[in-house]
Amino acid sequence: MFGRKPQPTEVPKHRTPRYSDRAIEADQDKGASGTFTSLVGHWWDRVISSIFSGGLAQQSSQYLAHQTKRDYLANIVGQSSWGALFPLLTVVCSQLVGVEQAGLFSMAFVVGMLLLFVAQYGVRTFQVSDLDEMQSFSDYQAQRLVTCIGMVLAGLTWCFLRGYSEPMFSICTGIFAFRFADGMADVYEGRLQQKDKLYLAGISQALRCILGFLTFSIVLLITRSLAWATWAMGLTALLTLVAVTIPLALLETEKSTPLTLRGIKRIFVQCWPLFLGLFLYNLIDSIPKFAMESSLSYDNQLYFNALYFPAHMILMLSILIYRPQLVRLANIWENPDSRHRFGLVVLAMLGVIILITAATVLFVDSIGIPLNTFLYGVDFESYRGLARVMVITGGICAGIDYLYQIITILRAQKSVTRIYLISVIIAVPVVFMMVSFDGLNGAVIGSFTSMSILFLLLISDYISLRHRQRHE
Repeated sequence: MFGRKPQPTEVPKHRTPRYSDRAIEADQDKGASGTFTSLVGHWWDRVISSIFSGGLAQQSSQYLAHQTKRDYLANIVGQSSWGALFPLLTVVCSQLVGVEQAGLFSMAFVVGMLLLFVAQYGVRTFQVSDLDEMQSFSDYQAQRLVTCIGMVLAGLTWCFLRGYSEPMFSICTGIFAFRFADGMADVYEGRLQQKDKLYLAGISQALRCILGFLTFSIVLLITRSLAWATWAMGLTALLTLVAVTIPLALLETEKSTPLTLRGIKRIFVQCWPLFLGLFLYNLIDSIPKFAMESSLSYDNQLYFNALYFPAHMILMLSILIYRPQLVRLANIWENPDSRHRFGLVVLAMLGVIILITAATVLFVDSIGIPLNTFLYGVDFESYRGLARVMVITGGICAGIDYLYQIITILRAQKSVTRIYLISVIIAVPVVFMMVSFDGLNGAVIGSFTSMSILFLLLISDYISLRHRQRHE
C-alpha cells in the first residue's frame, strides 16, 4: 500500500537467493509430478518428512524467488479469489436458502470483514517492507496471534451485545473462524512476499478461498443450513492454514530469530496509525449496513450488497492501475525538479477513476440489473436508480483510497486519521436517520452522503498540504 524502503546494493545473507540448492532439482523434475494427486502427495511427503527430521524451518527451499511474471499472475488470482468470495457466497445463499437467509449471512460476513482489520492490524505493508528484518518473523507471528485472538473475542462480545440468537450466532462464529484463518494466513503470506515469493502467497490465498467456497456450497446444498455451511468453510480455512500456508512459509523462508517482547511492542506502536485509519474507513463503509440491521429486515442486506458489488469492482480495478505507480509517484515527489508533475499525475488518475465509474454505470444499466436478477433470483428492476447511486459511491470510494495513498506519500497520515474520525462522527447520526426515514433508499443515499463528505475533506486536506509545502 505504501512505498518500500530502498534496497541496498548488496543482498544481505539472510535474504532468499534467486536459486536454492533444491530449486534447481525441482525445476529439473517439474514434469515428473504434474498431476494434482502427485503434487498433493509430494507436498504431504515433504511436510511430514520435514517435521520428523527436525522441523519445517530446518529444510531447504524448493521454489524460486524473484519470479516477477509468476508473482503478478498468481497475486491477481489470489486477490480475485478473495474479492469474489463474498459476492459468490451470497449468490449461492440466495439460490439455495432464500433472500432473507442470504441477508442474514451477508450481515455476518460484514461483521467478520470489519473484524479482519483488527486481526491484520495494518501490518502487512510494514512487514513486507521490512527488508532488513528489523523485526523477526517470530515477532510478527506472535503479534498476529494476539490480534487474531483479540478479533475473535471482539466478535463474540459484539454478538452478545447485539443479542444474536440462533442461527445468527452460529453463522457469525463460523465466519469468525474463517477470518481467524484469513488473518493468521496473512502474516505467513506476507513472509513469502517479503522473500520475493509472492506467487506462493497468491496460491495460498486462492486455495483457501476456492476450497472455502466449494465446501460452503456443497454443505449448504446438502444440509440447507447456513450454520453448518459457515462452520464447514471456517474449518476448511483453518485446515488450509495448518496444512498449506504455515508449512509453505516455514519451508520456503529462512529460520527466524527468536521473538522479543520489545519487537512485538514496536509492531503494535508502529502500525497503530495505519490500523486506525483502515479500521475507521471500513467502519464508515459499514455504517449503512449496521443501520439497516437495527430497523430493517435482513433481506435488505442482500439487496444493498448486491447493488454494492459493481461499485466494489471500481475500487479493485483502480487499485490494480494505480498501486504499481505509487513507488514512481514517491520518486517524483522526492525530486524537487519533478514535483510540478505530481499534481498532474494525481489529476490524471482521478480522471481514470471517473472514466471507470462512468463505464460501470453503463454496464449496470445495460447488463448489471438483468444479471443480478438472474444470479439472485430476485427482480432488481425497481432498484435501477439506487444501483446508479451506488456505482457513483463506488467511484468516490476509489477516489478516497487513492487520495489516502497520495497523502501518505506526502507523509501526512495523521491528518487522514483525524479526517476519518470526523467523518465517523458525522456519518453515524446522518446514516441512521436516513435509514429510519427511508429504509433501503436511505441506506444507499446515506452511504453516498457520508463518502462524499469524506472525499471532500480529503481533497481539502490534499490541497492545503500542497499549498503549505509549496510555500515552505
